[in-house]
Amino acid sequence: MKYLMQIMIIGGITFAGEMLHVLIPLPVPASVYGMVILFICLCLHIVKEEQIEDTAQWLLAVMPVMFIGPGVEIMEHYTKIADSILPFALVVLISTVLVMAATGLTVQGVMALTGKKKKGEKKDA
Repeated sequence: MKYLMQIMIIGGITFAGEMLHVLIPLPVPASVYGMVILFICLCLHIVKEEQIEDTAQWLLAVMPVMFIGPGVEIMEHYTKIADSILPFALVVLISTVLVMAATGLTVQGVMALTGKKKKGEKKDA
């Protein structure tokens, strides 16, 4: 029953992201809307981490399986993309480095902000 409730919470937030995607005429994927909604819900303690933790861990564990289909399709159509393999590889390499840098800087910024808050809270207490 616990897992069903966790799946319903995650599914409901995903559905809300899909609805926003339909209602808001911006070129933003529905999954991004869903992640923003989940982030806001977690920050405002509307959804507590414990309420979705087990299912989220399971989804992260099975995530590599989701890449098998696209990987097979790439191998199946390799002859069609063989001429463009170098540009694809460069785009993947550059975008990976940029995403890693942006993620690292974002995490450092969030940690600095939350670290300052925690230090300030300890002084007040």
